[in-house]
Amino acid sequence: MAEIIEPEPRWDAALRLLGGVHYLVLTGRASWDRIGDALVDERDFLRGFVAEQRVQTNEIQRCWALLPCVLDASRRLGSSTLDLVELGTSAGLLLALPRLRYRYQAGSWGPAEAPLELSGEERGEVPASLLREVPRVRGRVGIDLFPVDVTTDEGSLLLQSFVWADRVDRLERLRRAIDVHRQDPPEIVQGDFVELLPERLSRRPADGLTVVLQVAAGGYLSDEGWERLGAVLDEAGRQGPLAYVFAGLPEPRSDLYWGLWLTLWPGGEREQIALADFHGAWLDWP
Repeated sequence: MAEIIEPEPRWDAALRLLGGVHYLVLTGRASWDRIGDALVDERDFLRGFVAEQRVQTNEIQRCWALLPCVLDASRRLGSSTLDLVELGTSAGLLLALPRLRYRYQAGSWGPAEAPLELSGEERGEVPASLLREVPRVRGRVGIDLFPVDVTTDEGSLLLQSFVWADRVDRLERLRRAIDVHRQDPPEIVQGDFVELLPERLSRRPADGLTVVLQVAAGGYLSDEGWERLGAVLDEAGRQGPLAYVFAGLPEPRSDLYWGLWLTLWPGGEREQIALADFHGAWLDWP
């Protein structure tokens, strides 16, 4: 093991190693029943995977928790047309949000013929009035420093490798989400989203509402990066309506789940509107 992971490993080295082993299993080069053999026989591959491959978690179930937040932004600002911009988008699967079907206690949302339906545990019920909001999503763009192209077999395998191997439900859902993505992929831009977002927002459509989404990617920003991102959003908000939906540390603070936050411009006031499981398994709507 020491020959695979560097002497001073990064915090996610174990996740990278498990992802590398899962990748080998998915490609038929290893077996969970003979992990010891894989650690020896595929040592060079695993050493490179751990050293070079970034952890990639693009969990489509998170859309089930995010949708009410997007609908709430649309309702509050009275917009029937939305453009989505996701920061740290990975493969961009969450940008399939308007193309899926959702089930909540108070009703359903989305096209009945959608190829993928999502549901989860509601610890606080999403109101039926919110589910009657049906904005049209006009544009979808994601920005990521190292995006994954799941229109390729390699990209698809990479995303699957970072799903825990015993979570067959998540693996099946991911595979179906990749199929949805391949039918109508969003625009994916490679680069630093803090650097590229100003230009993207400066040419957003004058009509409709741009909704910026950020899930987990903010955890990789420095304090300076957070300040710059906030300044970019504030400046864009002064130019016209804007919504920022992001998952982050909740108040009161906990490391067990996310707070779902919404900032709207004009105004720029940040508000925690819900709590959610990291992978979208449950949602607590107040």
